[in-house]
Amino acid sequence: MGTETITVVSGLPRSGTSMMMKMLEAGGLEILTDNLRTADADNPKGYYEFEAVKQLDKSKDWLKHAEGKVVKVISQLLKELPPNYTYKVIFMRRKMDEVLASQKKMLIRRGEPTDKVSDEKMAKIFSVHLTQVEEWLEKQPNMNVLYVHYNEILKQPSKYIEKINDFLENSLDTDKMMSVVDKSLYRQRAS
Repeated sequence: MGTETITVVSGLPRSGTSMMMKMLEAGGLEILTDNLRTADADNPKGYYEFEAVKQLDKSKDWLKHAEGKVVKVISQLLKELPPNYTYKVIFMRRKMDEVLASQKKMLIRRGEPTDKVSDEKMAKIFSVHLTQVEEWLEKQPNMNVLYVHYNEILKQPSKYIEKINDFLENSLDTDKMMSVVDKSLYRQRAS
């Protein structure tokens, strides 16, 4: 059984999870990443991923290395986190049209098709998924959750950094966290 809390950054893809990972790293927390997925035009500051997370449904052995650290887990895999650890989950939210626009732009850059599922249908799928995940999180006695809205953190970073610091027991260097909030990366704005 785990003895130290694992901090998890989660949310939909393209919801600001990489930015939050960079902020927490700047704030002084140890990040669990393998740097296999390198920075690119879609995430110029890096992805902060740990490849083993993608196999969470098959293998959980790596979680012992995540204790006392921060790891990024997409929302679809949160239910795979075993109950024998304690988690602090920072769940990123973002305006749905911006998530979809950001995903579409990323697919275009990669030369992948963008018309497999309409934006309307994808928005509905994501909305249902988010509702289910949030209801599930509410019932988990080993998970404490803080919801952070990407759009709002860019508008009022100091307010949200204080909330995050409070959530993580005032252990962060908030000035360094402020220094990595990069509004120039806010490229998929809702109209």
